[in-house]
Amino acid sequence: MIDLHYAPTPNGWKITIMLEECGLPYTVVPMQLGRGDQHQPDFLKLSPNGRMPAIVDHAPADGGDPITMFESGAILIYLAEKSGRFMPSDQRGRFNVVQWVMWQMGGLGPMLGQNGHFLLYAPEKIPYAIDRYTREAKRLYGVLNAHLADGRDYIAGDYSIADMACFPWIMTHKAQGLTLDDFPHVKRWYALLRARPQVQAGLAVGKAERKPMDEQARKIMFGVDQPSHAQAQQQQ
Repeated sequence: MIDLHYAPTPNGWKITIMLEECGLPYTVVPMQLGRGDQHQPDFLKLSPNGRMPAIVDHAPADGGDPITMFESGAILIYLAEKSGRFMPSDQRGRFNVVQWVMWQMGGLGPMLGQNGHFLLYAPEKIPYAIDRYTREAKRLYGVLNAHLADGRDYIAGDYSIADMACFPWIMTHKAQGLTLDDFPHVKRWYALLRARPQVQAGLAVGKAERKPMDEQARKIMFGVDQPSHAQAQQQQ
């Protein structure tokens, strides 16, 4: 059994989609990010960076003690290896998938996160920041659109964790102030994934827990009112 410490956000959706796709049994440990669950000492033992998702695999392949994993990209790779699915076994295919997972982790997710923050949540509108991250969001969409322009169905050959990593972030396109009409190959790929029953099941996990953030929740989410890591450790 896998414990999934989770909130319904793009990074959380990556993992619920993967777990639904590969059929591994899991239990959701709900997290209220606006309440600061991610900064609690017990969670920091699982995820030192204070970010969800995190998993605890109580039945690892080696039969040893439970394995704890944080960082959504690393979790996807771990689950692919555990299940033997959604990751090619040959070296070339494997690293083709891995490089696109890293592209999402290092570029698509962080840049769209910043774009969304300055568009939707920042207490003041900063034109330079909005312009900077909007242009970068469009650039990254363009990278993916060009890659899919040869008519391929999926990002790295067969359907894989590369698609699962990128899809939840592309799902935020409306909030990002973008339209998929400007990226027709991304739009085609997005519709293909959106129709998968397992993707829909993954997106449905914890849907009822999504709530608008009030001012206090925003302060906690964006670091104004959260304890430092050292302070959190002192609470143990």
